This record gives sequence, C-alpha cells and structure tokens, in this order.
Amino acid sequence: MNGDAFGPWSGHQIPEDRSDWHGFVAQCHDYWRRIAPPSRLPGRQHVWPGDMLPFLPHVWLLDVARAPLRFRYRLIGTAEVRVLGADLTGRWLDEVHGDTWDEPSVSDRLRFMAETGRPTWSRSPVLWGPDRSHQIIENCLLPLAADGATVDMILACSVLCNADGSAFRF
Repeated sequence: MNGDAFGPWSGHQIPEDRSDWHGFVAQCHDYWRRIAPPSRLPGRQHVWPGDMLPFLPHVWLLDVARAPLRFRYRLIGTAEVRVLGADLTGRWLDEVHGDTWDEPSVSDRLRFMAETGRPTWSRSPVLWGPDRSHQIIENCLLPLAADGATVDMILACSVLCNADGSAFRF
C-alpha cells in the first residue's frame, strides 16, 4: 500500500506530549495502553467499564465489519448521545452520517485504524450533531482486537469543546 493510502491520516502518530489533551481523552488513551497485552492490541474482553467511570459518558464503541469495510455504533455514552442528539446504537455510520461520511477526516481515519491497528487523536471542528457552528471536538479512537491483531472494534472517547477550547457544558 502506498504512503498516501489513508489520505490525511497516512503516517499518523499519537503525539508524545499529551499534556494539552482533555483529561478524559488522555485517561481513556492511558487506560487502553494499560490493558493492552504485551505487543498485542487489547480486545473487548480486556475492557471493564467500571475502570472507566470518570470518562465513561464520553465513550463510544464501534463494531468493525469487513467485506465491505463498515462501522456500526455498538455503544454510545450519555454525553455522546447529547452531542449527537439521539442514541444511534446499532446504526451504521455511513447511513447516519451520510452528509459527512466521505470527508477524509472521517472515512480515511477509520480505514487507517482498521487496517493498521494504530490509534488516532484529533482536535477539529464538529462534523456530527445538531450544532456545529462554534464547537470543536477532541477525541481519541483506539483499536480493539479480540485476537490481538485484527481490529474488530474501536473504542473512542470524545469531548465537545467551545471554540476557545473549554469543555462544553450541557
């Protein structure tokens, strides 16, 4: 596969310095690293919701389906339901977010993760949800693999922020 196969996500690396990350996003990333078996990806079997209580409302899980590659909401935390304006559990991302699905920041990112097994982090304008005009979203998407290698789920933590970077209050 060529070096540009994943558009803007080609070659993405999690920053070494995570001091400016939102606390919940950083906690989720640190948790994912702690539960990972040596030299393997963690799987859903390693995830324990009770260990994620501080940031659990901001967590969402995606199932990864293959042939064709698609993503479905498996679980959506309460803060994410408020951001999206609905509980989309069980729905396909490409169907629910059809108007923005072809954005490289979305589809290339998820394809990058499914194919490389590497986590991603982003702080960008809001693409999904009822009010996108003045908000940004910070999130970390983390691959899960029941067999330790083939990504079958994505664990994510997102925090909606005002344009000045402060956490949005509902």
